[in-house]
Amino acid sequence: MSFDFERKQRIAIIGGGPGGYEAALAGAQLGAEVTLVESTGVGGSAVLTDVVPSKTLIATADAARAIEDAGDLGVQFFARGESGKPLKPEVAINLLAINKRILALAGQQSEDMRERLLEEGVNIISGHGRIEGSDAIVVSTGPDGTDFDRIEADTIIVSVGASPRELPSAKPDGDRILTWKQMYNMASVPEHLIVVGSGVTGAEFASAYMNLGAKVTLVSSREQVLPGEDPDAARVLEKVFTRGGMTLLAKSRADKVENTGTGVVVTLSDGSTVEGSHCLMAVGGIPNTAGLGLEEAGVQMEGSGHIRVNKVGRTSVPNIYAVGDCTNLVPLASVSSMLGRTAVFHAMGDSVIPFSKHKIASNIFTSPEIATVGFTSDALNAVELKIHLSENPRAKMMGVKDGFVKLFARNLSGTVVGGVVVAPKASELIYPIAIAVERRLTVDQLARVFTAYPSLTGAITDAARAMHGVEQQS
Repeated sequence: MSFDFERKQRIAIIGGGPGGYEAALAGAQLGAEVTLVESTGVGGSAVLTDVVPSKTLIATADAARAIEDAGDLGVQFFARGESGKPLKPEVAINLLAINKRILALAGQQSEDMRERLLEEGVNIISGHGRIEGSDAIVVSTGPDGTDFDRIEADTIIVSVGASPRELPSAKPDGDRILTWKQMYNMASVPEHLIVVGSGVTGAEFASAYMNLGAKVTLVSSREQVLPGEDPDAARVLEKVFTRGGMTLLAKSRADKVENTGTGVVVTLSDGSTVEGSHCLMAVGGIPNTAGLGLEEAGVQMEGSGHIRVNKVGRTSVPNIYAVGDCTNLVPLASVSSMLGRTAVFHAMGDSVIPFSKHKIASNIFTSPEIATVGFTSDALNAVELKIHLSENPRAKMMGVKDGFVKLFARNLSGTVVGGVVVAPKASELIYPIAIAVERRLTVDQLARVFTAYPSLTGAITDAARAMHGVEQQS
């Protein structure tokens, strides 16, 4: 396709999640004529039913846990009974009010994003988009799907995300067998929540509902919670879960889940059963790529339905790009956002830095949080050092019982190549380590950065200082 540079370049985006949103902003910033097609609302499922709602729920659960743990710091809550003697009140959880706030907040965030796009001149169409050839998309906009608009484009970007994977033997019903999208329909904290799947989604919801006071059983088909994550971090989380009363069933696969009317029965592969009041199925996602016309346009796909893209989000068709959970790259909102901008910059001839998996900072919003960046194993024959938060004065003041900071650095050069943080607000603490990885700083350079005293970030400089001399090791 040849561009007519006498007119604005035309960019059509299907899907308004984090990737589509950032792509639209980037295109408008560079002067393109941008059209965004979204069927549910700007922000997509990440804002409306996934990331924003779940992290809001987790923040609420953390607040409840902070009240419960305040007694350890000498802060006590009492009410006076009829006899005049002090009574210790219970922390009350109004899940109906919590979920109402969660959905209102998500809706407001979506509206804020929509207004920002309109301010930047992006044309937003509500409907379902489908690729037609390689230079246009067709949008069904009518209530019955019969009205169509055709939008011609020089560049097409697909950012349609993914939906919860459903198992035929454990079909979600929105009542007692739930996906992560359906968790906000509950009016009260479940008496006994069984979570099937110990990946990020399963671990986060299990952590949140445990802290909201529910009895929780976590069914994991793997040996540890969070398979694939740092083993030390997983062990800390398992210890916290067990201490909080959660039941962990490792190497247990759920074959079937039944709604009995008054509860659920989960049948495991060994024939044993677990009974509870509700069951969350957290067994991965399916890309929303069916029926988009991708194969007809010549776009190469994975057998799983994911779109194959290169490190700038480009597909096998030169002017069609894809970003986010619908691609074969890392399914993180931050990656989707960054790649959305990268794809537009690349399509419009601006300078770009190709995607690099080992520079991604990611976070798991359990309590405590687990954040990682870069290489976190001995794949590079790296030197590893871990500082426990129990040694950090700020952590002691806050009553933090669990967590650590771990750094990985190259032998001889001392270059920081990765890190793991297990701590409250680890999502914030990982940032300086991410900068060190991105800018290829050495442990000595990281150690020379001033941190406030006392602070949790001090554990990062403590770890870097303890690694002084790595440059000389053989």
